[in-house]
Amino acid sequence: MALYTSSLNSGSNGNCYYVGNSNEAVLVDIGISCRELEKRMLRSGLSIKKVKAIFISHEHTDHISGVEVVSRKHKIPVYISKGTHSGSRLTIEQDLLKHFGPDEIITIGNLSVTAFQKLHDASDPYSFTVEGNGICIGVLTDIGEACERVIKHFKRCNAAFLEANYDAGMLETGNYPYYLKTRIRGGKGHLSNDQALSVFLNHRADFLSHIFLSHLSRENNSPELVHELFMKHASGTKISVASRYKESEVFKIIGDTTIGISLEDNQNTQMSLF
Repeated sequence: MALYTSSLNSGSNGNCYYVGNSNEAVLVDIGISCRELEKRMLRSGLSIKKVKAIFISHEHTDHISGVEVVSRKHKIPVYISKGTHSGSRLTIEQDLLKHFGPDEIITIGNLSVTAFQKLHDASDPYSFTVEGNGICIGVLTDIGEACERVIKHFKRCNAAFLEANYDAGMLETGNYPYYLKTRIRGGKGHLSNDQALSVFLNHRADFLSHIFLSHLSRENNSPELVHELFMKHASGTKISVASRYKESEVFKIIGDTTIGISLEDNQNTQMSLF
């Protein structure tokens, strides 16, 4: 038994993450266009017909810009907190609009999605874990700091999308104005490479098989830099960097094992996995 996961885009230009089993799936955030989402899922061998719910973390544009069209076109329910819904001004068809509250567990077929509050400069921000088949995958991005709730749920993860937004030195010496630097590192902005590494080193479970370093800044970070930093401490955990330009491969999470599944593998298999 397994879960399958992929980053369809990750960064300030758009965020969208896929988690599913053989029969159903959820998307966390859609900050890319419907057309781009469809193209990327098709290239990955993922079926949008299996997506049974969209979960929204917060109202910033890079997390919601594609939500209305995708939900309307494919008749997919949108799960969103009342605070985020109000702040987002999204127009969702009434029968597809679902509100949730703190620490609520939402059942989507054989998947269980847990919504928990986090620290970020938004109306009512949430992160999520998605569970099924004995596997737990976390989507933990846009985190000002690793609060107790984030740490609690990270400890449960077999795999996680973990924010590593900026290198502290690059941010300090970079061209961003002072107010923006303060916002990013001010406790309700984003997690630095070193802060993400601290979460990883101090709170990972023995069964954590894979970390997807996510939401990297284009100006204040480098995929090579953060990958090298984490690889020094990987100790058997597989380290990947989620791209801001393209979809990742689809990863099959099996207990403490993570396998990358290519489109060719998917087409050759005898099962309809995605």
